[in-house]
Amino acid sequence: MENAELKALISLVDEPNEALYLKVKERIFAYGPAALPQLESAWENAFDDGLQQRIVGLIHEIQQKQLYAELNEWVKFGYNDLLRGYMLISRFQYPDLDVEKITREVGQIIQQVWLELNNNLTALEKIKVINHIFYDINKFSGNTVNINSPDNFYLKNLLESRKGNPLSLGIFYLVIARSLKIPVYGVDLPRHFILTYIDETNDNKPSHQDEVLFYLNPFNKGAVFTRNEIELYIKQMKLSPEAAFFEPCSNIVIIKRLINGLIETYKMSGNQEKADDLSHLLLAMEL
Repeated sequence: MENAELKALISLVDEPNEALYLKVKERIFAYGPAALPQLESAWENAFDDGLQQRIVGLIHEIQQKQLYAELNEWVKFGYNDLLRGYMLISRFQYPDLDVEKITREVGQIIQQVWLELNNNLTALEKIKVINHIFYDINKFSGNTVNINSPDNFYLKNLLESRKGNPLSLGIFYLVIARSLKIPVYGVDLPRHFILTYIDETNDNKPSHQDEVLFYLNPFNKGAVFTRNEIELYIKQMKLSPEAAFFEPCSNIVIIKRLINGLIETYKMSGNQEKADDLSHLLLAMEL
């Protein structure tokens, strides 16, 4: 339903006096996301480029403020829901992301895996089931052509193209595994995100290296490997070994890594504006 006061405020968006415009902008912002439908309608009916740019700027700022607030709330109260955290970051690029559609798509893949599982399977057998459904049936794979494109990070692109980078593939793999109570976790290995399968038979809070059964490479069809390969990788990269390179990390660490990865790729592509917006969004991750 159209709000008369908001309509009047939007009609003043082309105010040439900067001080007056800032007051109008402040009043529009007070409406928050509720102002978006009327702003979008005003943009569609505007013929002046300058007015359109101002309206687009207002829409963008409102969306980013809302995203910031929701991400901060996720960090404080909902960080166990990795899929929601992933969708929030995807909304940075796709504000009108169809959350219900994506949830259904993800749910269908989870159900495909669930139908093939049973309680008698070993850890490796469970991973083989996930790998078969994820890589063979649904055709997810690593994007080796445009590895540095920001598009590789977003869930929407991953679902549409079936191609992603180690982080996007790894996050989606985690969402599937954890939805089915399979103890797979992310590992914050520099420059290459990997996964680990944890033995949770004695402890539901994995934190010790001796609980790691094996590691997985989401970029290479879920290939299984051992600690030795990580140690070799660390030597090749000339890094100082750290416990975090071998142990499970939290969902908050994963989403921070996602944001930082996007910042880096946007900088590489020369899009400093998006990099700056994401740097600001990163502040929402602080408790």
